[in-house]
Amino acid sequence: MSPHGQTVLVLQGGGALGAYQGGVYEALHEAGLEPDWVIGTSIGAINGALVAANAPQARLERLREFWARIVQDTPLYGPVLWPGLGELTAHFSTLTRGVPGFFEPRLPTWGGVTAPVGVDLASYYSTAPLRETLSELLDLEILAKKKPRLTVGAVNVPKGEMHYFDNREMELGLDHVMASGALPPWFPAIRLGGEAYWDGGVYSNTPVEVVFDDNPRRDALIFAVNVWQPTGLEPESIWQVMGRQKDIQFASRADSQIARQKQIHHLRRIIRELSKNLSLEKKNAAHLQKLDTWGCDTTMHVVRLLAPALASEDYWKDIDFSSAGIAARWQAGLEDARRMIADAPWKAPVDPMEGVVVHELSARTNA
Repeated sequence: MSPHGQTVLVLQGGGALGAYQGGVYEALHEAGLEPDWVIGTSIGAINGALVAANAPQARLERLREFWARIVQDTPLYGPVLWPGLGELTAHFSTLTRGVPGFFEPRLPTWGGVTAPVGVDLASYYSTAPLRETLSELLDLEILAKKKPRLTVGAVNVPKGEMHYFDNREMELGLDHVMASGALPPWFPAIRLGGEAYWDGGVYSNTPVEVVFDDNPRRDALIFAVNVWQPTGLEPESIWQVMGRQKDIQFASRADSQIARQKQIHHLRRIIRELSKNLSLEKKNAAHLQKLDTWGCDTTMHVVRLLAPALASEDYWKDIDFSSAGIAARWQAGLEDARRMIADAPWKAPVDPMEGVVVHELSARTNA
């Protein structure tokens, strides 16, 4: 444990945008800030598993290998000479052929999208390649040791409820990671305990609430890595509207969650101080005996890292598996995290009445 308690790495879902998270982990690794707990959804769950299910000296290598395997650079129709069509052709290639080591098109079914094939097969793509990739890159024996702790989020399809699978509570395997990345209707649901699960991003794409809801509460240095833009310019076309809607949807509710937790922890500080000043008689009163249990001394530093928007980004940015796109996002994550670690704002004194302290490195400063 660091002087600030457990180090926690929280990773959003976002497909190809998750390369930014690889760069962030590289900066943590080189600074000796190995996470005690990794929490992820979708691609964040995959990156998180690559960290938690490998020995510290192998984690960065496994992350790099995963992202190298899923590069999609082979053109579908040869060279593109018309300006602006390169990205379009690349995206069309991904949609029609899939991504090596990740997903591949499912053969058409008689009856089309209305065919009752079952939730296990009701998807445009098969993720069998991803299962094979992860089976080669994850060491489940290391994962079972629970160091670091791993939590992945998936949503129960029939119940519509978010569930966080945690190796502190149970044995995690490939299916738990696969379920967290089963984004419908592109990828098929994964069954866990006989029930179908989809990508946790359908419900909540930023699983930072897991840390705040943990019991018992502990001091924490939380690196919350966000890959979708919560704010942006007003869109001027239908295409831009689609992209902005996607950003807002998957940026999730992290801002409101953190704001609410700041209020809750402030109230816990107030309760703590009030309980200290109760007379012995009042402390023994039946309705006040457990008052101090609602107080709190824990301090949580939330280090928010926001991936910058690349100049070429559009609605399909989360399927930009080009080597150039992956390299640019990885490098951005590395540089952003290095700057934040160098500044180390969590080392500065904090208001004793504040239980949640936010440190943000905005992507807008990267211009």
